[in-house]
Amino acid sequence: YTDSEMAYFLEDAGTSLLVCDPDRAEGLSSLCRSLDDIVLHTLDSQGQGTLMDGACEHPPEFVTVPTAGEAVASLVYSSGTTGKPKGIMLSHANLVANATTLVGLWGFSDRDCLLHALPVFHVHGLFVALGCVLMSGASMRWLPRFDASQVLAQLPHASAMMGVPTFYTRLLAETSFTREACATVRLFISGSAPLRAETFVAFRLRTGLEILERYGMTETGMSASNPLEGHRKPGTVGQPLPGVDLRICDSNNQPVMTGEVGELQVKGPNVFVGYWRLPEKTAEEFTADGYFRTGDQARCDEEGYYSIVGRSRDMVISGGLNVYPKEIEDLLDVIEGVAESAVIGLPDADFGEAVAAVIVPDPDANLTEGGIQEALRPVIAGFKLPKRVFFVAELPRNTMGKVQKAQLRDTFGSLSS
Repeated sequence: YTDSEMAYFLEDAGTSLLVCDPDRAEGLSSLCRSLDDIVLHTLDSQGQGTLMDGACEHPPEFVTVPTAGEAVASLVYSSGTTGKPKGIMLSHANLVANATTLVGLWGFSDRDCLLHALPVFHVHGLFVALGCVLMSGASMRWLPRFDASQVLAQLPHASAMMGVPTFYTRLLAETSFTREACATVRLFISGSAPLRAETFVAFRLRTGLEILERYGMTETGMSASNPLEGHRKPGTVGQPLPGVDLRICDSNNQPVMTGEVGELQVKGPNVFVGYWRLPEKTAEEFTADGYFRTGDQARCDEEGYYSIVGRSRDMVISGGLNVYPKEIEDLLDVIEGVAESAVIGLPDADFGEAVAAVIVPDPDANLTEGGIQEALRPVIAGFKLPKRVFFVAELPRNTMGKVQKAQLRDTFGSLSS
């Protein structure tokens, strides 16, 4: 995130302490001073920095603070369709319930070693991966980022790996990724974005192993999973986790028939407490009987396996990271020469989806793809930056004036690579 993006998070959360990489300290120190003198400490990848220097001045013993299960443990920010990020309140009970269930469901024990190459600014790497390790007593090989050669070097030491679909397509592109290379691994797990059936089949043919696909989101942790033992269906996210209720409803909030598409709704101990300082938004996202509206479109087959078929909120998932179009559209529309814009996700062999912008320029404006990207680069994180920019005379709209993004995806899908 850029410093300007960080300013919103720090102010909205009422932050009192910020810990950052030493390389970011100079840029963030002035920001911290301007926001009610937030205390700034540093911590690098080797565990060194002012945070640890200060800790050394205190005794190692401490008194555990009793905490209620419903107390908020973490505030995770996720961009919203309005363009303004929302703080998602996850309780101690949410995290414990989900991690405990996953340890049992996926068979984690103190004999496991997890190869961890996921980012920890995302719940996949922070709570799913680390939760399974810490709650089972497993060990872990932790990489700073996904690098296919580094992953291949570490696989012989691992018994499990979690990743986004991009990890697996990149491994399959390596000729050295063979059955022998992953002979010690009992479990490969995929999530955060849809795993293509073609990738599932190619992985099985190459390694003799089947990727276990699961489903979750920031607000709910994990909600569904294919089985550890039993049939893993390609193209599905499996069945509800123990203790979690899933249902698919129509626009009138009525359950649909088996095989029909509707909105996926979730209820269980994994579901978040609510949105920080947004009680009205929280109430809006829950049904009268307590189910959380995910906004994902899904269907359930006769065997109780769920498939995610689309997203009603037009969110783009690129490399397993959520990108909300409205946030980027708001930034595009203030660029000189841009009359209006629409941001969509287009198929991408590496990232699953690539962020793309479709722009209507003002008359006589001299806009270019590179110019738009350079204008955005200083104000948004790299994973949100449109990889393609297209220019059109007008955006397609329905009779209500709503931009038809499905039509834009159809028009520009073949031009995305």
